[in-house]
Order: sequence, then structure tokens, then C-alpha cells
Amino acid sequence: MNAAHRHALFARLQAQNPNPKTELVYHSTFELLISVILSAQATDISVNKATVKLYSVANTPQAILNLGADGLKGYIKTIGLYNAKAKNILQTCQVLVDKYNGEVPHERAALEALAGVGRKTANVVLNTAFGEATIAVDTHIFRVANRTGLASGKTVRAVEDNLLKAVPPEYQQHAHHWLILHGRYTCTARNPKCASCVIAEFCEFKEKNLVMPNKAG
Repeated sequence: MNAAHRHALFARLQAQNPNPKTELVYHSTFELLISVILSAQATDISVNKATVKLYSVANTPQAILNLGADGLKGYIKTIGLYNAKAKNILQTCQVLVDKYNGEVPHERAALEALAGVGRKTANVVLNTAFGEATIAVDTHIFRVANRTGLASGKTVRAVEDNLLKAVPPEYQQHAHHWLILHGRYTCTARNPKCASCVIAEFCEFKEKNLVMPNKAG
């Protein structure tokens, strides 16, 4: 995809959604961190259903440590891989209390050193909480970047690196959320909604279907 089309693509996404936000519900950087850890291989909806109850009783590292493993699992047992996630969250909370006075560190290396926090989770926190121009490549962004020709790559890291080069600077802050929401609701894995896609004219997907579906009646 050429530079003019990349710029026009993001201009369209911005016009459609000027201030995109994560669909995870949180009220502090710490809550965001825990929600993103929980969201691995789980939907934002399932995470929000669990955390609305969890955060009402424990929304600081020390408060979650006070719950203990069994107490924490009671709140997140509806989320996939909850046993491993509970272990990681407790370890992360202990580090936050011991090393960072209960605060979430701003530095990538410090974030990635926390249990359950990889590059993708760190990118989400850095972008959403700290306003950095990072892009956390999940399955949706990986699909959209490759399918549209915006930033092709065979690995998650390759797509991330290529997106950072491809996205015009003025759109880098919100690119992560525009692309994930586009992949979640329009450029879906099966039956992408090409006919109603605002960036279809710039998309290089060879199999795109621009025929409007027939309506009954």
C-alpha cells in the first residue's frame, strides 16, 4: 500500500471514530494492567464481567494480594486460563508493592519483567495509559495489517515493526485502537463486511466482497 493510501485509510478511520478507546473497563493504570493480563485468549466482555466485581473489592496491588489465590480465583474463574492468570497477577502485585510502591512502571523493560506481561500487554499499557505511540498486535490487527496490505508480516513482531513504519506520525497514537476495532467489527476473520467498510477502496484484499447482501422482504 502506498503512502497516499495509508494516509487516506487512517483519515477515514479517524473520521469514523475520532477518539477510539479500549473496550476494557478500567479506572486506573493498575486496573488496566490487570484487565489486559486477564484478556489474553479471552474476550473483553468476559473480562469486564469479572473485573466489575473484582475491582469493587480489590483495585490495588495490596488489596489483591490480601485476597490470596483462592479469593482472586473466585472472581476470575469464568475467564480462560484463570489459574495461571491468578498466579501471574499475584506475582505481579507483589513486585509492584515491593519495587514500585504499588504503582505501575512506565518503562517497557520494567513492564515486560512483570509476570504475565509480554510485549503485547506492555504495548497496550504504554499506549492506553501513558500515551505512547505503540501498537499491540493481536489477532485482529495481524489480520487487518496483512489482509489490507497496510503492513504485511509473517510474525507478530514483523507486523508491529512494519506498522510503526507505515502509519503516518499524526495517526500513530490511535492506530492501535482503530485497527483492533476495525478487525473486531468490520474486517472479521470470516465474512468480512467489505461492502460497508470505510477503507475498502484502499484495501488490497483480493477476495474482498463489495456486493451488498440481499435483505429479506
